[in-house]
Amino acid sequence: MSFLIAIIGRPNVGKSTLFNRLLKKRKALVEETPGVTRDRNYAIVELEGKTFTLVDTGGFEPINKNNIKIEHIQEQIQIALDSCQLILFVLNGEEGLNPYDLEISKLIRRRKKDIIGVINKVESKKSQDNVYDFYSLGLETIIPVSAKYNIGILDLQDEIVNRVPACKEDKDDIQGIKVAILGRPNVGKSTLVNKILGTNRMLVDSEPGTTTDSIDTHFKFGNINYILIDTAGIRRKARVSLRLEKYCVIEALKTIDRCDVGILLLDAEEGVTDQDARIGGYIYERGKGVIIAVNKWDLIKDKDTWREYEITIKENLKFLSFAPIISISALTGRRVKKILTLLNEVSKETEKKISTPLLNRFLNEVVNKNPPPMHGKRPTKFYYITQIGIKPPTFNIYCNSKDKIHFSYKRYLVNQLYMAFGFMGTPLRINFKSKNNKD
Repeated sequence: MSFLIAIIGRPNVGKSTLFNRLLKKRKALVEETPGVTRDRNYAIVELEGKTFTLVDTGGFEPINKNNIKIEHIQEQIQIALDSCQLILFVLNGEEGLNPYDLEISKLIRRRKKDIIGVINKVESKKSQDNVYDFYSLGLETIIPVSAKYNIGILDLQDEIVNRVPACKEDKDDIQGIKVAILGRPNVGKSTLVNKILGTNRMLVDSEPGTTTDSIDTHFKFGNINYILIDTAGIRRKARVSLRLEKYCVIEALKTIDRCDVGILLLDAEEGVTDQDARIGGYIYERGKGVIIAVNKWDLIKDKDTWREYEITIKENLKFLSFAPIISISALTGRRVKKILTLLNEVSKETEKKISTPLLNRFLNEVVNKNPPPMHGKRPTKFYYITQIGIKPPTFNIYCNSKDKIHFSYKRYLVNQLYMAFGFMGTPLRINFKSKNNKD
């Protein structure tokens, strides 16, 4: 399960600045792919051999910053506490200790979460003197930094690495296709689980967020074993800020790393929302197989609109153009068994291997049909292609100018791979490599 680190604190303490500063000190694992809707408040990172997800809660603060209520801050902190294993509690060294800092500290300590106190904006003699006041919060670890001027960041980085556990291989007693049900609150995730299993094993409620923990369910359909993971929702009260609702994607991150195939569940009446696109982007970035299931299709009166509806989904989720789209009703069971068939097919596609001779014949054909653009006076030459991995299928293409190949041509090659070899429901990765170098 992904190790989550949340950056929390009251507004204007420099959370986002610290987030951006930390990202410059690590290796990014997020692929920069145009069209992928991603929330810049998160990053999946690798630091000194350890992998974790860093989340900045700055984007989820109350909109009216001039009238901040402690209930809103508490709400934000509670969501972070429910989701994360480590808290970076950011405080403002320039302003000194604030009553809100005391309230937040009480919330965190009550839950006994692992915490690093980060005193930001320590850039002057006054701010250095203010650091001592923060020890009254009862935090075991306090690190003064200046995210703006890159002071103390290496010390903070070392402390983070010490707190993050080493990566362990996911080992299940029962082998099978690991499936994550992913989507916004109240799109019908738990209802779909119940219909697949044919039993009310889990609590189903019309109020979003009733599922508070990820639950693994092992079952067999035909001769195939499945491990079904119902993604935890968020306890969402009626007055929770809509901006806070976006935080439910953090719960999705917990299960995406563990699954083989993610079912992105959409609400037929609401269509594709920004939040759906974010979750879809996370599935894509982690290289997981994906099926797009449009739930509550039984509520749509004009069933003849499906083709137009499907086109709209593809336009809004262009980065998931390879994913099969299916209309279902989790409530009535319509086409739910078809999902299991698709799961099996997509799982096989994520493990598909193409032989090197076949790949090189493919490369020669598509390059001859559409040669890559020149860069300067030097033509781009592709020497050979080979598949180096699965889940997702990953390919190395060796060439003479790996840094000069435009993204549009890379996209062309990816599309041609789909056309030639299928790979339904699975993202593809292409790396360009210099022929005589190991990079």
